[in-house]
Amino acid sequence: MLLTKMINAGHVNFKDRFPDWKAAVRGGCEPLIATGTVDPSYAEEIIACVEKFGPYIVIIPEVAMPHSQENAAGVFKTAISFMKVNEPVRFDEQDREKDARLFFTLASQNHEAHLENMAALATMLDNEALIADLLEAQNVDELKALAQKYKI
Repeated sequence: MLLTKMINAGHVNFKDRFPDWKAAVRGGCEPLIATGTVDPSYAEEIIACVEKFGPYIVIIPEVAMPHSQENAAGVFKTAISFMKVNEPVRFDEQDREKDARLFFTLASQNHEAHLENMAALATMLDNEALIADLLEAQNVDELKALAQKYKI
């Protein structure tokens, strides 16, 4: 019930576009910041990791999983947020496979809860129909309908 958990926690947002990938990472952190799960420095940690290691957070085409290391400074709770962006965010000018429109931002403070979240997220991302439906979703009500349809 990971998507339902994100919706109930207020950890979802929808954006039209961002000027660059760094702004998108910050946008994905907004719901987590708003609920006190992380502070704004966490987004900067994620950005620093992507600058150092490349766009490793784009795990499949259209899907990014922004995160930093476990127990990162600025993380107070374990949670995941969902963000859908209408215009693809480009992480690598040379590789369009690294564009993303769905962002699942991870914050980890509790190892067991984090592993449970990761397992649930992996199951979600293995469902191509769900990914297609998430790419079409425009608001929280549509997300709620998807959560019921897929029982997630």
